[in-house]
Amino acid sequence: MDGYTDAWERADAGERRKSGIFIESVVIREIRGFIEIMKIADIVGARPQFIKVAPVLRAIQRHNETHPENPIQEVLVHTGQHYDYEMSGVFFDDLGLKPPDYHLGVGSGTHGYQTGEMLKRIEEVLLAEKPDVVMVYGDTNSTLAGALAAAKLRIPVAHVEAGLRSFNKRMAEEINRVLTDHISDLLFCPTQTAVENLRREGITQGVYLVGDVMYDAALQYLALAEQKSRILERLGLKPKDYALATVHRAENADDPQRLRAIFAGLEAIAQTGLPVILPLHPRTCKQAESLGLSLNGVRVLEPVSYLDMLLLEKNARVILTDSGGVQKEAFFFRVPCVTLREETEWVETVETGWNVLVGCDRERILGAALAAQSGVESAWPYGDGKAGEKITRVLEGWEGE
Repeated sequence: MDGYTDAWERADAGERRKSGIFIESVVIREIRGFIEIMKIADIVGARPQFIKVAPVLRAIQRHNETHPENPIQEVLVHTGQHYDYEMSGVFFDDLGLKPPDYHLGVGSGTHGYQTGEMLKRIEEVLLAEKPDVVMVYGDTNSTLAGALAAAKLRIPVAHVEAGLRSFNKRMAEEINRVLTDHISDLLFCPTQTAVENLRREGITQGVYLVGDVMYDAALQYLALAEQKSRILERLGLKPKDYALATVHRAENADDPQRLRAIFAGLEAIAQTGLPVILPLHPRTCKQAESLGLSLNGVRVLEPVSYLDMLLLEKNARVILTDSGGVQKEAFFFRVPCVTLREETEWVETVETGWNVLVGCDRERILGAALAAQSGVESAWPYGDGKAGEKITRVLEGWEGE
């Protein structure tokens, strides 16, 4: 791959290479007869990040069970960006995650307030814990704040889901991605496209193509969802006989004109006789109430658990969303997707025909939903479901100076 190798191959090689403040080292590290324990601080705060961190934590647990001579200590820090039970606690329960070691309780607010409060409180944790590496996930304010706090303290930063680009800098998420990648020392990419995006920006050191941790999670938790979830029975839904929708991106939820158009599109779909199920994000609900918007014929739900969401996605006829994670999960389950944006960072879903971009136009939304069909079968871009293990193999071969 011209300078890039799979994560486990580089880790096994044990070669020493200086890069920033890293030294890639041999796997087993002993100091004065005692085993040195690597400490990782994981920074999360929003529901997609709880999903992304789960496969990594499970992989670290398995590593510690099989390699007690080379343990990795993990400190889980929850910023509180998502803070109520439906958006946070239920995900920890579903995913079997341990309670956070730190819950910073930042809550909602403007981007500046939220990021600033996170930066201040994360720094306090890092000064107390002194981790060897700080791991951040995805593209939220928690991602950027964690990366900045670590970089300012000269602690190596690892970015899971590095290299994604929508090329729309009006999106706060795009700013968070770009800045985080440019201050990260380890960049764990989900796809070859992400690797190429980084290369074009001059980032070639510390880049690993590991696959998508959300694919790990989908594989791991779908069986559990099918065993435990009763969401279809509870809602009286038949497989492949409803549309599933989500709307939460700031560019849509905070723009009255766009939100009205999206709601009008969902209403138009429901009027054709295809039931539309909409688990409504709190920020979108709050904005809709302030605008006096209604959703005639659309079945609006409180936010649902991860297991319920997996089952709703797998059995939908079509999914309409502005969420990057939901776009991917639709692709994982081979469900046609209509994306309520003009661009996407998950270009592979569009290139293979499983996803179509429609923006916020009522007629485009309606037409795409009714015409939705399967895409083409092609090379699988998101790895083999072992991204968490590959990330762990890389981490065990690194040591901060």
